[in-house]
Amino acid sequence: MRILHTSDWHLGRTLHGVDLLEHQAAHLDHLVELTRTEGVDAVVVAGDVYDRAIPPVDAVSLLSDTVARLAEHAHVVVTPGNHDSAIRLGFGDRVMRPGVHLRARLVDVGTPVTLTPRAGSRGGAPVLVYALPYLDPDTARHALADDAGPVGAEPGPDVPARGARAPLARSHEAVMGAAMRRVGVDLARRRAQDPAARAVVVGHAFVVGGLASESERDIRVGGVDAVPAATFGGWGVDYVALGHLHGPQRVTVPDVSRGTPGHDHGRAPVARYSGSPLAFSFSELHQRKSTTLVDLDALGGRAGGDRDAAVELVPAPVPRRLAEVTGTLDDLLGAAGEPHVDDWLRVVVTDAVRPAELYARVRARFPHALQVTHRPPRVAEREVVTAVGPGRDPLDVARDFVEHVAGHAPSDAEVAVLREAFELALAEERSA
Repeated sequence: MRILHTSDWHLGRTLHGVDLLEHQAAHLDHLVELTRTEGVDAVVVAGDVYDRAIPPVDAVSLLSDTVARLAEHAHVVVTPGNHDSAIRLGFGDRVMRPGVHLRARLVDVGTPVTLTPRAGSRGGAPVLVYALPYLDPDTARHALADDAGPVGAEPGPDVPARGARAPLARSHEAVMGAAMRRVGVDLARRRAQDPAARAVVVGHAFVVGGLASESERDIRVGGVDAVPAATFGGWGVDYVALGHLHGPQRVTVPDVSRGTPGHDHGRAPVARYSGSPLAFSFSELHQRKSTTLVDLDALGGRAGGDRDAAVELVPAPVPRRLAEVTGTLDDLLGAAGEPHVDDWLRVVVTDAVRPAELYARVRARFPHALQVTHRPPRVAEREVVTAVGPGRDPLDVARDFVEHVAGHAPSDAEVAVLREAFELALAEERSA
């Protein structure tokens, strides 16, 4: 069985004010054609389908049309990411057409979507897809609390009544670990009945070892946003389809023995981020966007073989190249700028004195310039200014600001207040 792994479509997103929906639609056309021509049995979308909780109407229409077209050729499994509203994305999961599975409910964690090869495909063993919605610790730590064990303390704000289960620790590691324990128990039971069954986990998280860019929304909770790669090892899973990071990449999962009968301890799963189909910031300038095709029968082989050969990265169409040009204005308006006239551009002008009508002259030459910056040669005595961009931890920025204004670093209590304020702002944004 072949699956197509994709994620982070971010339908409705803009790039420095440029509407990307037309380019996103072209990429989804590419996915439909790829699914048809490559004999794909299942399309797995690992979260962040939309760019925000309440997407624009055109984005909703595009998703509806795309899912319907994909379902003509393959099973479709979709989970929400941290940008999506799980309730809005998954509202129709029980009335969707056969072959379309929207898995947005925490109650379904540990219960797989069972896929069989589509008619006319090359056959193969059934595939169990454990599709995990984005696990926000503040919600999932309670919903998955049956894995936390009993408590003997008196009831309180974070302690349940006697005989109940304690909430999990407030971290991404804790809730993903609890979800994977449910997956492992269920998979061991099913493998006892059908050892040939393949297993795929779909997750949306920042896994340790992954390389981030500036365009992913921060998911820190309690100052921690990462899940150890070992969380996915030792459960007998063949492939982990990850979403959240926008650069396509493999994450190394170490071999872990869980000591549970029925688990495949001899081989860790292959785990990959499919990455986003388009670049959403200049930090993704050098990423090669792709879609991941996985041959699960080859990947699940238990005896040797090149597992990387079971994974194929299909290059994504590039609607318009992203590039950066640096130099004096005269150079850029001349031959140096010629190869980049049709690119989305970040333009850095290095003249010692800011040229007159800089922006208008740059846009006349480069109609798709998105950023225009004047950066004269650095003078030795010039004050050094630290740039604050989306890639920096907002808490670190706040600490630096307090130190700059007050003349001393904030106390632990002040840092705690800053962290709580930041997390409240994130929570309000997610619930919008």
